[in-house]
Amino acid sequence: MSMREKLELLQKRRAEAELGGGAERIKAQHDKGKMTARERLDVLLDPGSFVELDRFVTHRATDFGLADERYLGDGVVTGHGRIEGRLVYVFSQDFTVFGGSLSETHAEKICKVMDLALRNGAPIIGLNDSGGARIQEGVVSLGGYAEIFLRNTLASGVVPQISAILGPCAGGAVYSPAITDFVFMVRGISYMFVTGPSVVKTVTHEDVTFDQLGGADAHATTSGVAHFAYDSELEALTAIRTLLSYLPSNNLDDPPVRTTGDPVDRRDEELLEIVPDSATQPYDMHDVIRRIVDHGEFFEVHKAFAENLIVGFARLGGRPVGLVANQPAVLAGVLDINASLKGARFIRFCDAFNIPLVTFEDVPGFLPGVAQEHGGIIKHGAKLLYAYCEATVPKLTVITRKAYGGAYDVMNSKHVRGDYNVAWPTAEIAVMGPKGAVEVLYKGDATEAQESEYREKFAHPYLAAARGYLDDIIDPRDTRPRLIEALTTLATKRDRNPPKKHGNLPL
Repeated sequence: MSMREKLELLQKRRAEAELGGGAERIKAQHDKGKMTARERLDVLLDPGSFVELDRFVTHRATDFGLADERYLGDGVVTGHGRIEGRLVYVFSQDFTVFGGSLSETHAEKICKVMDLALRNGAPIIGLNDSGGARIQEGVVSLGGYAEIFLRNTLASGVVPQISAILGPCAGGAVYSPAITDFVFMVRGISYMFVTGPSVVKTVTHEDVTFDQLGGADAHATTSGVAHFAYDSELEALTAIRTLLSYLPSNNLDDPPVRTTGDPVDRRDEELLEIVPDSATQPYDMHDVIRRIVDHGEFFEVHKAFAENLIVGFARLGGRPVGLVANQPAVLAGVLDINASLKGARFIRFCDAFNIPLVTFEDVPGFLPGVAQEHGGIIKHGAKLLYAYCEATVPKLTVITRKAYGGAYDVMNSKHVRGDYNVAWPTAEIAVMGPKGAVEVLYKGDATEAQESEYREKFAHPYLAAARGYLDDIIDPRDTRPRLIEALTTLATKRDRNPPKKHGNLPL
């Protein structure tokens, strides 16, 4: 056989690999309103940058007629490509081949790109669209999942790991995305659950649809399993590109700095009007954030989950930062179980990847109630505290209004190694609000005069500033320039925790 004939054979095999499960199954995928595994990679990656690995791999199973049914690639497309010119490793499950089910070789392909990502310090992006374990292979398939879980765990905090759920994700398959840093879902086509609706009905007699049990909105709002929910695959894949623009490639790199046209010394007059004169009146903390960050751009994470705390990425003077902010417009901005979990996970991600933390604080305390106490608010609130205490990245705090009780301590106070802590003149830093305080002090017989005396003594930032717990009390209009200046001085910050295998986070 001549070289030309051999090249023709190679071309034929490549074309066969690109067809996956064949034209009919590709049509079925499109009829469901879903892209194919390769189309998704075309959207996700820079044009022409994808380099495929293991396209000729086939399964090795022989039972249940599998010996006669082999497809090149075995149900997953793997390799590497670029996003905004930066290296990423990817795997994209192909539902047209055995329903994207995971076999021994399918798992080996995924493990190979995960190992390469870890070795080369690049993010891992998994596009999940799979019916789960390949039943015909039995425990070998389960072993494949465990190999992936181990690598997810070892890669955690070393390279960013992102999961897009673009189809079914059930049983053991859900645990790999759960370990990764960010989970993206798409309404109408993706769902995640440990056991499906039919098993739920048999065991607990609950009648529930796929969407109610594990759809995008269920996980983005109620469970918090999904960080992002979108209406289309195109939006979800584009959002992954945006997310990566804020992140370093690995834990040894700094996040990518961009030049910005937004003046570093920009002051915003409207910041004077945002905090209401009445201490109990709500306002939207998004309005504060947008006026301070570069070009008002804020990439919010976990937007629909625990809305009383806001987390997400922005830039200040071109530097990426992780923002954590109480939201007075929802539950008065109190901290509860869900908000504590949301904040703790985000803070630990930022700390692992050298992303400075900026906290906007207006917090009346932790949410009272039997459900919260029995649900473990002490343990879960401690996670948020632990995350702030443990973080060694630059940590900045702006107190806009209330900072009461233990919540003052938790929200990156000076005492937990806050680097730059400032307050607006509207700040009230105290053990509790004036009304509650005088009721304790005067055994419930408080007068308005005593309340206003307490307010004058404690409902301001000057006591904390006198102790050095605040570095300064600033004009709200100066918030942006002051934060950017602080970030610049903290760019060379060195801080470390005592040597240990790892701490024992209050799970």
